[in-house]
Amino acid sequence: MVEPGKILYQALISEKATTLQEKENCYLFKVAPDANKMAIRQAVEKAFNVKVRQVAVASVKGKNKRLGRYQGRRSDWKKAFVWLKQGDKIELFETV
Repeated sequence: MVEPGKILYQALISEKATTLQEKENCYLFKVAPDANKMAIRQAVEKAFNVKVRQVAVASVKGKNKRLGRYQGRRSDWKKAFVWLKQGDKIELFETV
């Protein structure tokens, strides 16, 4: 059984994400690094009660950062592109 809270970390809202949502019915999520496409599909369908058409994932490398003389690195993370079937929407993303 897939628990959406362990797979889906947060929704990504940006200019690119909003454009994809309006034109292609595609939503972006930050997901667990070990999540696969089937787990992401099941988590989205269970959490938002929608039908998923396609899932694509991208691994994002963390950036090197400095704070004064100290250097660090942000964590690597995984991004999921989730396309929904025609007519389905996720109300979380809708603007008023």
